Amino acid sequence: MLDVVRLRVLRAVIATGSIRASAAALGYTPSAVSQQLAALQRETGLRLFEKAGRGIEPTDAGRTLAAEAETLFEALSQVEQVVEDLRAGRVGSLSIGYFGSAGETWLAPVVAALRAEFPELRLDLRLTEFTGGDPDVDIFVEDNENNDAGERAAHVEVHRLVDDPYLAVVRTDDPLAGAAQVPLADLAARSWVDNDLRQGACRRLLLTACARAGFSPRFAVETHDYRTAISFVATGIGITVLPELGIRELPAGLTTVPVVEPRPARRISVAVKKSAAEHPAARRTVELLMALIR
Repeated sequence: MLDVVRLRVLRAVIATGSIRASAAALGYTPSAVSQQLAALQRETGLRLFEKAGRGIEPTDAGRTLAAEAETLFEALSQVEQVVEDLRAGRVGSLSIGYFGSAGETWLAPVVAALRAEFPELRLDLRLTEFTGGDPDVDIFVEDNENNDAGERAAHVEVHRLVDDPYLAVVRTDDPLAGAAQVPLADLAARSWVDNDLRQGACRRLLLTACARAGFSPRFAVETHDYRTAISFVATGIGITVLPELGIRELPAGLTTVPVVEPRPARRISVAVKKSAAEHPAARRTVELLMALIR
């Protein structure tokens, strides 16, 4: 392949008409420019310049080669611009993983801000509680029982976001309605509505807390999402206990009571792959999430 630096020197000499002027423009010495031209002539096997008095004059071959090289330098300029844009996060892609209630609460304002600040950035949003995957940025619930936690920490940076406490959702005509709080053991005899994936980290955390309180919930209905579970509570089938972030606005006739003794709370964090840690949009995503929870 032809040496790009030598082609750049050829173009500069033809543009300025002088070795000395091109040397000044490129930051070289005149001797270095002459050496580059001689090397290019050997490399191509072409006579690119002829002596003209005290100076040199490009041959037809030299002019043709310089003209054809313009396309190359235009392409290189575009590549250099892409590199600069990538450093600034203006192009490329960023994948963001999330779970349901975090997506419903935080994702829209985060994405809106990213699109405004990085208009050429392609965002790949992944509901990881169903699809899994390994996104660049992942909003997740820390799982103390997950044996992969140590392995995960080896290739991501984890930023703590918030501890999300669990609340009991009950009808407003329930004896618990209006209570400041309820010990978890007091819910042992109640009918429960399940609300999460059977193997999900959030469900395991709640069942562990119930076990510490000395009982296992009696699930009258099994659902796999918070909205559906809440709708069942409204019918009087039972209560449901879920993280505060997953409740949002309750339908009329329902209220919440904080659960204590023990007080279950899921720890929500955001993990950024170390390979994406310097991406401006990845850093900005973390900043936006932090600002939302303050």
